[in-house]
Amino acid sequence: MGPYDAPMLDLTADQLLSTTRAVRKRLDFDRPVDMALITECVEAAQQAPTGSNLQKWHFVVVTDPELKARVGDYYGQAFARYRDMPTYAGNQDFGDVARNAQQFRVTASAEYLAENMGRAPALVIPCVEGRTDGLPGVAQAGTWGGILPAAWSFMLCARARGLGTCWTTLHLLYEKEVAEVLGIPFDDVMQTVLSPIAYTIGTDFKPAARPSAETIMHIDGW
Repeated sequence: MGPYDAPMLDLTADQLLSTTRAVRKRLDFDRPVDMALITECVEAAQQAPTGSNLQKWHFVVVTDPELKARVGDYYGQAFARYRDMPTYAGNQDFGDVARNAQQFRVTASAEYLAENMGRAPALVIPCVEGRTDGLPGVAQAGTWGGILPAAWSFMLCARARGLGTCWTTLHLLYEKEVAEVLGIPFDDVMQTVLSPIAYTIGTDFKPAARPSAETIMHIDGW
């Protein structure tokens, strides 16, 4: 068990990696999550690698109901804009019945989260010092690489404790507005991800269907 109220799930490292899903409909919005448990996940995230060991990361955790509602409202507005984009999950047709069915389920759960983001017991926004606007790719990669591994470590740690998360970025369409709501210094700190945090309804998540690894591997060249 972890030191707080959530028992550690009995998962091997491979099982943890392959069953940490984007959780939406199976988030328990009614069960509180202790801040000490969230802190434990942040502590695990701090062990992630960062370029030049700079550690310019910050985790904004939102638990105030009014603030959660305001952030959730911006996420909902962003999702409404997303529906009209070619990349919207519901606009994809893979020409495969099974994969299209999976896509439909993903779309339905994404719509559900858009309507309920602000109801999560907590929201977390991993941030990094410095902005990449207009910078060359190498500078952008270095900055984003200094926070995204930590954000994923946070989610893996949460999964191991029976908590669900969901990697979303749509709120960045309103990044400045969310920064104003939460007092994040927009000119100096960049938001990267918005995730709900909640206990999951059941813990029996399974690996998602994916194509064979050989279809995306390139040995000694493209």
